[in-house]
Amino acid sequence: MFSLLSATSAPSSVISSGGASLPSVISSGGASLPSVISSGGAAAVEKSLAFSQLWYWFLLMAVVCYFIGCFNFAVLIARFKHKDVHKIGSGNPGTMNISREFGLKVGLLNFLLDACKGGVPAIISYFVFRNYVFAGTNVIISDFTRYFCGVCVIIGHIWPVTMKFKGGKGIASTLGLFWFCISCEKWWYFFVMLALLLFGIVGYIAYTEWGSMGSLLGVTGFSLWQGLMFFFRYEAEIANGWVIACFMMLFALNVLTWFAHRKNLVRLFAGEEHRTSVRKLSHGKRGMKNM
Repeated sequence: MFSLLSATSAPSSVISSGGASLPSVISSGGASLPSVISSGGAAAVEKSLAFSQLWYWFLLMAVVCYFIGCFNFAVLIARFKHKDVHKIGSGNPGTMNISREFGLKVGLLNFLLDACKGGVPAIISYFVFRNYVFAGTNVIISDFTRYFCGVCVIIGHIWPVTMKFKGGKGIASTLGLFWFCISCEKWWYFFVMLALLLFGIVGYIAYTEWGSMGSLLGVTGFSLWQGLMFFFRYEAEIANGWVIACFMMLFALNVLTWFAHRKNLVRLFAGEEHRTSVRKLSHGKRGMKNM
């Protein structure tokens, strides 16, 4: 008498996980209802949200993240040093120029601040939306929002309204974005990412002295890593619009950063690109003429 079913009610099902039976609520009448999923022995409820319930959140995230991107730490650091970042070195308000002009320690500080600028908004959106999926799909909303936030930050960094749309090139913020976002997949990825940043990207730059190329290859490499995780997670619904949107965010990050470095690439292929000697920077040598 406790399991009465009507013609209009959806059937109930039980999912077994680790020997424990967990109830699963199935969609009824075309509406997607919450499902109970086992995660590490604990039940986590994933609630579904339609775009009509999310669009204003997306708009808010876009505006807030854009203006966060407009705040340039290189300008602030140079001003603290009584310099105009646009009139020193390459004139670019970014980590590489700061490192060349003020030393490796100051450059590292600039990198960490820019990395947090790219990563913190994304990690906030992850914790807000990680237990929600898009209605009618299994696509986790935070998989989209963390990179959506990142793209908006990078757009603000490259084209800041506060600097007449002439900003930095977004590498440090993009690398920081991937550092934070990929760490959301597994906590120990944080240390894997740190090792790749130090020994992979910095190692490449130290060996070749091509700062721009090393950074761009890092962005593309991390994009492929995250893209593969998305592919295996959503392989069953790879053609879903929200899955495609997640891949488009990764693609947009590459387009933005590579486009921002177009002049560097032209100089690189012409053999005229500014070299970045990590060895000389570590010994306190500054200025582009010493690189």
